[in-house]
Amino acid sequence: MNISKLGNFLRARQPAAIALAAVATLALGGCGGSNVDIASGQDPDPVALNFALVYVKRPVPDFTGQATMNAVDPDARELLPELPGGDVYVRARADSTSAEKNITGVITEGKGDVRDLNVSYDGKTVVFALRKELDPNQELRDPPNWGIWEYNLETDTLRRVIVSDTTADEGHDIAPHYLPDGRIIFSSTRQRQSKAILLDEGKQQFPAQDENRNEPAFVLHVMDADGTNIHQVSFNQNHDLDPSVLANGQIVFTRWDNTGGNDAFSLYKMNPDGTGLELLYGKYSHNTGTKVAPTDPAGSTIEFMKPRSRPDGKLVALIRPYDGTQLGGDFITIDGNGFVDNTHPTLANAGAAGPAQARLTITDVRTFSGPSPGGRFSSAFPLQDGSNRYLVSWSPCRVLQGMNDVPCTSANIMTLQESQPVYGIWVYNASDNTQQPLFVPDDGFMYTDAVLAQATTLPPVILDRVPGVDFDPNLVAEAVGILNIGSVYDLDGVDSAPGGIAAVRDPAQATAAQRPARFIRIEKAVSLPDEDVRDIDNDSFGTTNFMREILEYAPVEPDGSVRVKVPANVAFGITVLDANGHRISQRHNHWLQVIAGEELKCNGCHRTNTMPPEPHGRPGLYAAANPGAPTTGSPFPNTDPALFANQGETMAETRTRLDGTALNPSVNVVYDDVWTDPASAGRAKDASFAFLYNDAEFTTPAPVRSDCITAWQSTCRITINYLANVQPLWDKLRQTVDPVTGLVLTDHTCVLCHNNRDAAAAVQLPAGQLELTSGASNDNNLQVNSYRELLFTDNEQELIMGALQDRTVPGPIDPVTGLPTMVPVTVAPSMSAAGANASTRFFSRFTATGTHANYMSAAELRLVAEWLDLGGQYYNDPFMAPVN
Repeated sequence: MNISKLGNFLRARQPAAIALAAVATLALGGCGGSNVDIASGQDPDPVALNFALVYVKRPVPDFTGQATMNAVDPDARELLPELPGGDVYVRARADSTSAEKNITGVITEGKGDVRDLNVSYDGKTVVFALRKELDPNQELRDPPNWGIWEYNLETDTLRRVIVSDTTADEGHDIAPHYLPDGRIIFSSTRQRQSKAILLDEGKQQFPAQDENRNEPAFVLHVMDADGTNIHQVSFNQNHDLDPSVLANGQIVFTRWDNTGGNDAFSLYKMNPDGTGLELLYGKYSHNTGTKVAPTDPAGSTIEFMKPRSRPDGKLVALIRPYDGTQLGGDFITIDGNGFVDNTHPTLANAGAAGPAQARLTITDVRTFSGPSPGGRFSSAFPLQDGSNRYLVSWSPCRVLQGMNDVPCTSANIMTLQESQPVYGIWVYNASDNTQQPLFVPDDGFMYTDAVLAQATTLPPVILDRVPGVDFDPNLVAEAVGILNIGSVYDLDGVDSAPGGIAAVRDPAQATAAQRPARFIRIEKAVSLPDEDVRDIDNDSFGTTNFMREILEYAPVEPDGSVRVKVPANVAFGITVLDANGHRISQRHNHWLQVIAGEELKCNGCHRTNTMPPEPHGRPGLYAAANPGAPTTGSPFPNTDPALFANQGETMAETRTRLDGTALNPSVNVVYDDVWTDPASAGRAKDASFAFLYNDAEFTTPAPVRSDCITAWQSTCRITINYLANVQPLWDKLRQTVDPVTGLVLTDHTCVLCHNNRDAAAAVQLPAGQLELTSGASNDNNLQVNSYRELLFTDNEQELIMGALQDRTVPGPIDPVTGLPTMVPVTVAPSMSAAGANASTRFFSRFTATGTHANYMSAAELRLVAEWLDLGGQYYNDPFMAPVN
């Protein structure tokens, strides 16, 4: 569609727009003719016209399927797919009379793709991602890779930022953004530091797949302007994308939270070196899109994308679903300084009702599939002149009437299919709600990004932290940071300890047995390779679709506080445990990270049973529930006087300040009462105990390196594979033998009774309808009998004439014969992958009053518990799992 045709289309659309606008119409300037001014009837606008315009022009994909009967519907969670034919164009002035120049065609030859334009602070260069043409039928993840390129407007030169072919081929690089110090932050699958961690773990290097296992995870990296000194700064199991710089010099970006029950794009922020990572906005604001029906209780689901900072400190972001809206959506402003969610203010902004989000436009832009009366936006670039104007890529609403594209009306959008978009470049003035065309595309093309080569105010430079200056160099040498939790009893600022934190921390008021939280476990996701590295069979995961490892254990101090070393450059989660080492918190479904030497502080934990749920992961949302030490120079009440505190310190801070070794975690679960002062508390210290992998009774293979059992290191991993570590517990010989006669007095070997054969190989009914043998299961020959029977519902069996048969009982009446059908009787599993405390049917047998008391040691039961708490996986090491 040429300019004249689009002008006629927009004029025809005006009455419909007037009828559909909720508050006022979108004022459109004249758009016929060959020269389009910014403001019709006014002098040319010098801000828009006197700067070079850089934009992406591409063929319109077949969104409707009319041309190929195979509609294109890109998913925002999949970053490798491309839309071939895209190129970067430059005009010397933002005026349609200025000739356009294709600056990337010599590289793409019109068959590659480009994306993610960003202009430097001095307005002289533009950086973007480019990919050359793929061979027919080539896998998207294979080279040629997406790479970072830079165009210099002054010298009219184009260069690939990473000069070395070898380095460039290490991964796909997209979404570049200039940092105030001249470096570039970008999103990449190269996973520089994560791959180094894999080597430390004894695994081969590979790009870890996202948790949907669709493509490698894109995470944030920083490099110098010449493409050297590349290092990874974010550690997520899913995508971190679209980084940009906030007014204070920090980085804002979109993070795909896709762990557990999550699947959402929210906004996070951090320092350019990766320190200070925290949620910024949107965790519980994803139902704020346009209502599909006026009576819907909430809006449609939207994701927060392409965040950019405005001069006033607010954010501009694109909101849209993952797919179904032709790459477009609506643009909103967000008060990210005052709010963490649409109606949830920060503590400093307490009492503000919100909403934090405000639409930039007043037209009826809809954020769900189907025609959108107000059209849709695909990009917005705030002009840096204080005018509250934006350079936007916008398409009007059109529907298909037969073979023709016609304007949307309130009637035809209910019955007609949405037509192909016509994304052009417009200037939107948010002060007076006017939008005027700058450029409209030629037939079959669209503009999806546009920036002005305009100098902007340089944000503050946040320097990378320096060991020995900002960090303890010993922590950096150990490749660790520190996790500092104020109190696990602090749930979003609410003191949840029995009787209160002040009571449970006082040995005169509470014993250790009266404190619910006793340990924390730090867990990490297992990086999974793509099928070219190892094509893992899905049955290898067992009851889950993920794999997990354990990094460490640490005690929870009486006030619920924790301060402990954790591995740097690893995505990790936190689990709170009881005295048995069983999980009492929900699985942590958001990945944390520390950079080497960094101390990550948080007040406490998070409640999920509120409505709406309470956001977490950002400091300054709630007042701390743990008051800390009441005075300086004195111990906590009724505690060892040698542990003198500073006012406001938590017990963990006091202990680790006085004893640096208390920062060291362990792969074992160990408790010693270091706090109780018998003289002032009026009672003896609590008894010590430990669940050790090197316990004398723990004789089956330990799931961790032997050197880690005696001295924890940042590379230690507890990796539990069912066949290697759990099945041996059932097979282990558990006999007591008369030392004089050599006769077996008792035999509690698990597979002796839980077997379909007795010691003489005769058929028997397994005890408790539970078979714990390692033979291949009839239900799944890639898993053994014991695994299936422990974790899956089974049929009850009975012994009939020397053979085991499923027991059946009369069921529903057969409508044909009129006779009852026979249905099997089912047996519930003894365990649950929901965790040890959800598996009481199993663990209750081993209590002091249970039928299996003392059959297994405490250390062995701890192994079973931690395996179940992780999810009861069949394998937690992809390189031990079978392949397709």
